[in-house]
Amino acid sequence: TGPMSLECLGNFLRITLSAEYFGDKYLSFYVVDQSGIAWELNETMAAQCGYTVTYSSWSSVEFRASAVSCHSHLVKDMFTITIQIKISHTPDMKNATIHLKSASCHYGPSSPRELLCESNYMEVSVRMEFPRSLKDFVQDAPEDWILIFPEAKAEGASIWQIVFHQPEEKRALLVKDAWRAGYGLNATDTRILLRIPHNTAQVQLVEVDLFLQDQGVTFSVVRSSTFYKHQWMILMVDTAVACPVDGVDYTNKTITWTVPKYIPPLSAGATSFKDVVVEAGVDLHKLSTKEMASRKYVLSNDLNVITMKIPIGAKGGYYKTSVNNGQLGTKYNINLFLEHQWEDNKRGLTKHTIIKEIETPFEQVELTITNNLNLSMRLMNVTVGTFLPDVELVNLTIEDVTVAIPEAVQHGYLIYRTRYANRSKAYVIQVPLDTPSVKKEYLKEDMRAYTLNATLAFITRPSSETFVVPVITLSAVRDAVLPRARGFCEGRNLSLTITHGNVDQNWLPFISNWHLTAEAAQKHNYGLRDNGTHLAISVPFLSSHLNYEVFHTSGIKASLYLTLKDGITSANRRDFSVSCRFSPSELLQCLPNGTVIITAIKLAGIADLDTSLLVLRDQQCKPSLVTEKTATFKFSVNTCGTSRKFNSTTMTYENEVLYFRPGNNTPVYQLKFGCSYAVKQTVDVRYESKKNPLPHIKPGFGSLALSLKLFKDKSYSEPYQESEYPVVKYLREALYFEVELLQPKDERLDLNLDDCWATNSQSQSTFPQWPIIINGCENNKDSYRTVFHEVNNSLRVEFPQHLKRFEVRMFTFVQGTTLLQE
Repeated sequence: TGPMSLECLGNFLRITLSAEYFGDKYLSFYVVDQSGIAWELNETMAAQCGYTVTYSSWSSVEFRASAVSCHSHLVKDMFTITIQIKISHTPDMKNATIHLKSASCHYGPSSPRELLCESNYMEVSVRMEFPRSLKDFVQDAPEDWILIFPEAKAEGASIWQIVFHQPEEKRALLVKDAWRAGYGLNATDTRILLRIPHNTAQVQLVEVDLFLQDQGVTFSVVRSSTFYKHQWMILMVDTAVACPVDGVDYTNKTITWTVPKYIPPLSAGATSFKDVVVEAGVDLHKLSTKEMASRKYVLSNDLNVITMKIPIGAKGGYYKTSVNNGQLGTKYNINLFLEHQWEDNKRGLTKHTIIKEIETPFEQVELTITNNLNLSMRLMNVTVGTFLPDVELVNLTIEDVTVAIPEAVQHGYLIYRTRYANRSKAYVIQVPLDTPSVKKEYLKEDMRAYTLNATLAFITRPSSETFVVPVITLSAVRDAVLPRARGFCEGRNLSLTITHGNVDQNWLPFISNWHLTAEAAQKHNYGLRDNGTHLAISVPFLSSHLNYEVFHTSGIKASLYLTLKDGITSANRRDFSVSCRFSPSELLQCLPNGTVIITAIKLAGIADLDTSLLVLRDQQCKPSLVTEKTATFKFSVNTCGTSRKFNSTTMTYENEVLYFRPGNNTPVYQLKFGCSYAVKQTVDVRYESKKNPLPHIKPGFGSLALSLKLFKDKSYSEPYQESEYPVVKYLREALYFEVELLQPKDERLDLNLDDCWATNSQSQSTFPQWPIIINGCENNKDSYRTVFHEVNNSLRVEFPQHLKRFEVRMFTFVQGTTLLQE
């Protein structure tokens, strides 16, 4: 409870610091002696003096002190320990907060020999045995004692020296030398204590056999004898100690810990043994048989071994996060202890306490990443986890840019942590679909894919292991707006205007698998304009990238096929086409000097036609200009096998373009053409003009019926119908107007336009106004001046003088930089 808790557990004091309060801070431990001096605790001093600092479940810090540690104050059956903890937010421990804690604990009666195996040291405590004093004995003079054992005077404590027994030699150390070597020694009125860190030089590894098993259990063993002085005597006790190093097995999701009951280094010279007590527990808490059964622990006390079985994941232990080669996993940790008391005929009662911190092997875990899309808010909610409490999110990498978590919101990412009842946690990433770093990709129909690609970096506490989690989530949303196109025939050009959608930013235009770039368009004299909202493409009638599908006297059908391809995957995304019909006369030019220019085109039905092999009747006449789809011939009417026909008024020259497959004399392609010239005599006539008076027009009044129509293109063949209004046009797009005199139908009348203007409303008298025609002429102040088109006789036009046609570029009214609305 609270940031710090204390427990007295047998011969130990345990202080636990909570992870919530201390987990992200730097700590220093000090022990305070009876004089009030604080000694900073490091690893060496802790092992020598009987202290242990470990991290228990999920970054909680645990401090353990032995009852007979260096700075314990022992009074009867109580021991008192005072510690000082400094806490800082920085490793240099500046501005540290100091916590002082003192605790007193009872400790029970001691056995003649007590052995303790801690995680960082071994400890043996032996009761001193003194012989009965002889009543008639007269003690020697002090100087005699000093002459015999001069070292004894130099030693202030009752312990004189320690002799370590090793296979090759025996080594004796005086108390001061033993302290320098890292050993802890202490003596009370009744006991001798020796504490040995696991990493000291005198530790030997000894394998103790298990009955009927191939492999034994390895022990760390120190064999030693401690000599101490009492009055005029030097006495010796056996201070051997042994602690198991291994003996742990992991099979079938179970931890099996095996400890031999009788260990030769601790039983030398004894011939009879008797079990007294075998108890076990977790975290220094002894567990009853009922408590063990509830946790599915099994404690077996057999003839030669003690075995403890713990299901991995059972209550009492905890999982901690582990990282192996960048892979995330877990390890199960449990802090077991075993207390074995036995009696032998050599040393009497021995209590052997073993604290065993067990950690299972690494087991990889798979992280769950879920995406809960909020369509109404257009928000991706990605949950990453769950994680154990010892994991902390450090930073986020987006498009090769790494940002700290508090700064991620500046990039459109809101990240927060959610906790669960079992103390595990997950991290939630909220990011709007329209965030630039969220990749948008067209899927099909009206579907777009939104892909979040980020990398989360984590660190484990307190081990500081790092790992990363790639987060790649895809959301399919029905919000795709596809590009749409409008095709039209404009003079000798085929045109497509494509209105962009929201998916084609990286789509590229292709004509017959040929990428139409700005450079390619300029090279072929094609029109290519993109203003961000519209893509306009215009291709001339005689182009190598058109398809010619119909060819007869009624006309030639030319088709432009445009494909928009994905600029990344090259997949076909959208197909558009426009077809226009052209007169066959577009292929032929009959010049007055008798020169004929004829362009033959490759039709879609003859795939293998090579335009360079086209010939005229005289097969020596080859084309002067060849493209993939066209071949142009230029020749005189008196050459290339041209024939002539006469009638009373004209002379007609005829020839044909032919294509022969190799080895075949029958043409598979035949284009007949002819040029007709009037039969007449050309004479030079001198003339002069006389100045006639200008016609006089009298003003008058009458009733005229007029119409003003808007046509779809400059051919003026199809006007917009009433149902098609309002007509949507874009800036600078051409508007084709026609004014017609409907009544009276008098060929003597000419229609002339005087003034024409535009307003931004349906009323002709409102302001602002902009003149389009002034006194029958274009407005020379216009950036794009009005263009007048000639009107000729046709089936629809009986009197061309009754019609006026003009072209105006689309514009809008502005005042300064503000668009004026109606």
